[in-house]
Amino acid sequence: MIKNVHGNTVDYLGSAIVAGRFGASGAMPPEPMLCEELGVSRTVIRESVKSLVAKGLIQTGPKVGTRVRPSSQWNWFDPDVIGWQAKAGLTPEFIRDLQDLRMIMEPAAIRLAAQRASEQDISEIEQAYAGMVDAVENGGDYVRFDLLFHQGMIRASHNRMLEKMDQALGALLRTSFEISTVKKNGPRDSLPMHRAVLDALIAHDADRAEDAIILLIEDAHKDMAQVLKARRRTPLVRARATPPRRAAHAA
Repeated sequence: MIKNVHGNTVDYLGSAIVAGRFGASGAMPPEPMLCEELGVSRTVIRESVKSLVAKGLIQTGPKVGTRVRPSSQWNWFDPDVIGWQAKAGLTPEFIRDLQDLRMIMEPAAIRLAAQRASEQDISEIEQAYAGMVDAVENGGDYVRFDLLFHQGMIRASHNRMLEKMDQALGALLRTSFEISTVKKNGPRDSLPMHRAVLDALIAHDADRAEDAIILLIEDAHKDMAQVLKARRRTPLVRARATPPRRAAHAA
């Protein structure tokens, strides 16, 4: 997807904030300096600041100016924030928090799914699993089908609040899968555990489904920990964002 000047500016500034360029709770450069550095108009800077405020990364005020907010106040369900953090490098604390969240949400969802899943729900999860198998055997986007598998599982809970949470959790889950599948043979080794989850859903066995998903989450966490240990931070690219193209001060 090609971003416009505003999107590129938000991406550049967001990446810089998450990477710590302005420091924790540090002050952002003034508008004229950002305009000069990025080659964009004040309108673009102001609109970009509004976007970053909405994502929880910065705050503005007449006496404090524009400052970075503590990372604990960032919107960690925002796909852009997750992407910027992945680019900067994921910490063990981030992985721990993600593991905790999955352990809270997915076992509860799978129990409900085992009780409520329709034939259509199960068919969609089976198709996602088939896509995972095909990606392992023939090459393809394994992470995409892994995400569809878990999203289908949560939808099968037929709990509207869980479904809404899943929409926000999509970026977090994708990041988790992208890291864990970096491990050699990781996707292939995970297939039997996914199969166990699917079989328990088909049997409408809530206890077995919960046990299977916990085992799957724990295994993914071990894989992520090994990848982090081997590469110190993450396998994802750690690079400073490139300033947006100068666009004749386009608004």
